[in-house]
Amino acid sequence: MYATRKVATVVKISRQWKQLAAAFAAVAAVTSATVGPAAADADVTALYNSAQRHFTDGNLDAGRADLRALISADPGDAEALALQAIWSHHAGDAAAVNEAMRQLGALDPAMAAGTKRVLHAVTAAVATLPNPLPSLIGPQTGIVVLGYGLLPDGALRPELENRLTAAWMQAVAAPFSPVVVTGGNPQNGISEAEAMRRWLIGRGLPGDRIHVEDRAGSTVQNALFSTKLLRDLGANSAVVVTSPNHIRRAVADFIVAGTNVVGAMTSLEQLVSQLPPPDRGAQRGIYLDATRTFELDSSR
Repeated sequence: MYATRKVATVVKISRQWKQLAAAFAAVAAVTSATVGPAAADADVTALYNSAQRHFTDGNLDAGRADLRALISADPGDAEALALQAIWSHHAGDAAAVNEAMRQLGALDPAMAAGTKRVLHAVTAAVATLPNPLPSLIGPQTGIVVLGYGLLPDGALRPELENRLTAAWMQAVAAPFSPVVVTGGNPQNGISEAEAMRRWLIGRGLPGDRIHVEDRAGSTVQNALFSTKLLRDLGANSAVVVTSPNHIRRAVADFIVAGTNVVGAMTSLEQLVSQLPPPDRGAQRGIYLDATRTFELDSSR
């Protein structure tokens, strides 16, 4: 009788342990199905944001290291691969560029094609020379003049008048080309684009030849919004007009946005000092703008 009770007790305890083990297993399964991937996603997001902060701050090595860790954790992150290709290009690391592009091409051909366009754009921009002379162009090439901050009363600053003078010269040399003035940032109720339109009309350009893009608040938006406007006008290329110290960044952004840049006209101010190609440190701004024009997330 005692032996029978003892066996029954042991069987009961064993059953309780099995039930407890099953409960632990269920909790573990739920944890791995929810908390695990969420934590992994958080880690990947943190690495992406950290990389982008490093690139903005100029710490290229740290940013690329973050991207390598991210891609190791998530080989299917197309944006991270695109950034790795772009910033490895800036670092002169051809092997890393090729590897990132190989992976990206297999994963997302459209993203790979866009990344190639970015690499072409920054290479072309770095090689661009500020040019004060008008180009010979036809009606399918637009003339795009980029805005510059107005005075509080809405008047033009001298820098913007210099840009407009160069744009006016280009417009006279190419009388059948549409002119796009781009810039928002209103002062005293007047946008940069509207102030530029009035200046050009005051110098004899017909009002119906000038097309206003008055939403842009940055060079990136200048390029994105003006590219759409050019396409609506039937233009497939542009002469970009801005200041010598701004032209290379503008050229890169317009190429990334999808505009074929056939001329880079500038004012004469600071022309000589901007003729030498920018060093690697100065190129960082071109790369940063290009990634933003490509509309890669600056943070997640």
